[in-house]
Amino acid sequence: MGIKNPIKLFRNWYRASQKLGMRLPNAMTLATVSARGRPRARIVLLKDINEQGLSFFTNYTSPKSSEMRANKNAALVFFWEKLDRQIRVEGQVKQLSKKESDAYWKTRPRGSQIGAWASIQSRSLPNRATLIQRAAIIEKVFKGREIPRPPFWGGFILVPIQFEFWQGRPDRLHIRQQFAKRAGRWKMMLLYP
Repeated sequence: MGIKNPIKLFRNWYRASQKLGMRLPNAMTLATVSARGRPRARIVLLKDINEQGLSFFTNYTSPKSSEMRANKNAALVFFWEKLDRQIRVEGQVKQLSKKESDAYWKTRPRGSQIGAWASIQSRSLPNRATLIQRAAIIEKVFKGREIPRPPFWGGFILVPIQFEFWQGRPDRLHIRQQFAKRAGRWKMMLLYP
């Protein structure tokens, strides 16, 4: 509990989850709010964390992207059952630059690049064969050459204003640490479980 920077503490906990060989330790629940005020949540994958925030990538025409553009407030939750740990993060989202999105795009496997082009994310799909056919067409179009990032795909960063670290303990005497950003500095307090 001696770490005063939540980014550093997050990295320590994240590395611990990776060392356990967990599948997708970077899976996180992203919560947004629809135009009708309804909360919506889904799993996305963390791709980077730094002092600016936590980054992830998606289709810009998806409902989550529309919701984040309309209401910048969002939350993330990580849960690592094997460690009995949870991290909640609240903040505001910003779209990453084209340069940042292009840089990450180049690291994606070719199949994932084709999938991003082929998917009209969250829209009605008449049948699975249609998606497979769209992917085959994209693969043919870019055969033998680099696949560019689609203009409708890229990254967001959640700029945190609050972290909560939850460590499970026996008898429900859990440890909860909250870090809140005040005047540009992190302030830590303990919370009752």
